Amino acid sequence: MMSNWLTAAVCAAALVTVPMAAHAQDIVIAIGSEPTTLDPHAADDGGEKAVNDNVYETLMTRDADGNLDLGLAADWPMQIDPTTWEFTLRPGIRFHNGEPLNAEAVVFSVERMIDPDLNSEQLSYYSTLAGAEAVDELTVRILTSGPDPILPARMYYFMIAPPGASTHEDFAEAPVGTGPYRFVSWDRGSEIVLEANPDYWGDVPAIDGVTYRFIEESGTRLSALLAGEVDLITNLLPEFMEQVPQAASQRGLEHPIVILNADDGVTADVRVRQALNYAIDKEAMAAVLFEGAAQVEQGQLLGPTYFGFNPAITAYPYDPELARTLLEDAGALGEEITLVSTAGRWLKDREVTEVVAGFWQAAGMDVDVQIYEFDEYLTRLFDRETRAEAIFVVSGNELLDADRSFSAYYSMDGFGASNSFTELRDWIDQARTETDLPRRQALYHEAVAFAHEQAIMAWLLNINNIWGMSARLQWQPRVDGKMFVSTMSVTE
Repeated sequence: MMSNWLTAAVCAAALVTVPMAAHAQDIVIAIGSEPTTLDPHAADDGGEKAVNDNVYETLMTRDADGNLDLGLAADWPMQIDPTTWEFTLRPGIRFHNGEPLNAEAVVFSVERMIDPDLNSEQLSYYSTLAGAEAVDELTVRILTSGPDPILPARMYYFMIAPPGASTHEDFAEAPVGTGPYRFVSWDRGSEIVLEANPDYWGDVPAIDGVTYRFIEESGTRLSALLAGEVDLITNLLPEFMEQVPQAASQRGLEHPIVILNADDGVTADVRVRQALNYAIDKEAMAAVLFEGAAQVEQGQLLGPTYFGFNPAITAYPYDPELARTLLEDAGALGEEITLVSTAGRWLKDREVTEVVAGFWQAAGMDVDVQIYEFDEYLTRLFDRETRAEAIFVVSGNELLDADRSFSAYYSMDGFGASNSFTELRDWIDQARTETDLPRRQALYHEAVAFAHEQAIMAWLLNINNIWGMSARLQWQPRVDGKMFVSTMSVTE
């Protein structure tokens, strides 16, 4: 099966051509999915972030190694009281349309994010936000619903938008930020173009312009790179690292999982959910699908360096006999299970989905794999009422803290959760505002152990970020996987 999809990808690549960049100081980046929107507050969408990371900016930032640093904030924030953090802004910064970057803009952005009418998919990143208030032109206080020990880290992901432009009807299609690049155009289904911001407050970027092309198939992206038609491709297949002009691989923040529905369908039986974990040979997936550029996940949606990681929990071992026994005991042998996924958004998403389905089929399930275009896939992920028994997701977590992952996928109130375990939700809610770090760690350890026993998902791998680059592109990838064009340059 694996050789078939590889052959198909390479054959498809030969049929597609991509235009060259306009001139030497422009670059072309091929991403696997078109953004569903360019509204920086609405969607939890990797395509949107790939573009908007260069248009918008945040109060805090991180260096290439992941250390928290200053962004739009002029100094480190002060905690005024348990639920109030005060930020001072850099002076003299303006949005691309001329609006000032001031306390009013931060207040507006916070209130917009938590507005129920927006119904943001990003709320799991900002679960404690309660509001904001301006102290003066460049001083703003961000309010939380309870003590929040990681509020500064949350502000690394939170993009600041202009109050005026954000009210325009075309805001989701024509973003306006303070970043080193400003929006030029969006040709739906084809490309998004940005150009360097001539009035940028920071260092002048070396790249004059960047075009993002939407190329779903990994083989097609590879073909465009080899033909010299693009400069950077995401999700390079590991088996092709030696064939591209330059390749970079780094352990990343992405964790492919399969959310299992603990409330409805055949997966409502914990024995079935456990069986689905035992049925998957994760070591083989890491070795064969990713050629070692992945590590087996340790039974939790956290990397070893994340706050909340429980070292006592390990991966479900590959035990197909036990998997079949559990399915037989549950009366589930031969039962149908729907597995929903997408293709092209994440590295080998289709292939991982198909391999997981193959393991489940071998264990005795009748697996119906449904692959959707990314926008339709997101609809099925976020619609709790119609969610399938199993849905494939690749979760990233730039906060490096359990709260984001657990609020989204573990807590019964999370947008990606498929369970109704009140005790699990309560541990997560308590940990979010717990300022005693050992106690906070203990709460997450309890949540990890409970979720593992209940098998609320099938934990798979922690995969490396792999990029392919043209010979002329100079760029050092970051631990968080962000593609800041301002850190890139080209040689002639």
